Amino acid sequence: MLFQIKSYLQFLWKSKNEHAVHSPFVFHLVTKCFYDKKPKPEYSILKEYRNSLLENKNTIEVTDFGAGSKVFKSNTRPIDKIAKTAGITQKRSELLFRITNYFQPDSVLEIGTSLGLATSALALGNPNSYILSLEGCPNTLAIAENLFNKKISNINYEFLNTEFDYLLKAYNLKPTIFNLIYFDGNHSKIATLNYFELLLPSTTNDSVWIFDDIHWSPEMEEAWEIIKTHPKVTVTIDTFQWGLVFFRKEQPKEHFVIRA
Repeated sequence: MLFQIKSYLQFLWKSKNEHAVHSPFVFHLVTKCFYDKKPKPEYSILKEYRNSLLENKNTIEVTDFGAGSKVFKSNTRPIDKIAKTAGITQKRSELLFRITNYFQPDSVLEIGTSLGLATSALALGNPNSYILSLEGCPNTLAIAENLFNKKISNINYEFLNTEFDYLLKAYNLKPTIFNLIYFDGNHSKIATLNYFELLLPSTTNDSVWIFDDIHWSPEMEEAWEIIKTHPKVTVTIDTFQWGLVFFRKEQPKEHFVIRA
């Protein structure tokens, strides 16, 4: 916790708003998407999805393949507490919706479904897209899939219970197969960089990658620094919670720290 507080204070010191952004691509993204304050009808669906989880007092056994939890001491966890502490906030789900809606990806890969809070935002952002969401824990995935079927309709989606490394290595990653990838599966340096390298051949000029919890630990910050400096990466945006990565060849290599 102390590390994250220190990281957040450093973020606030470095971060800028749209007035300090001189890249037209990033300026437009920040002003038209990040700072879009207009109400959206989809927000009420996201809130309803969240409330259904917050009202669920049942417990499940969680299989954790990642870096573990900083909150839970046991793998037997109440569903409402998972949603409250491990899921993205309402504000973040609305931002994720806006990002997806802004870029309109045809296909989305999510690494780490959990209870489906982020999945619902990704799905509603472009109802015409195909979404593949991967989750290692069968019990959290079952909750997500059941609630998704009730709350989110007319979406072409697929949930898979799998260990990420196995599937990503086996998957036939053709260019353009996933326009947007949301990484939220394993908050360790080694796993994050493995996912990055495995999926890198699938990138195109329009690919959008979002890494969750880039300031979760010192090693996650190290992974983020390595990703930022990779030759194929041109633009990155640090919003503290997320790191957005772009591969636009026409863009000069720039790194932004933006309050979102």
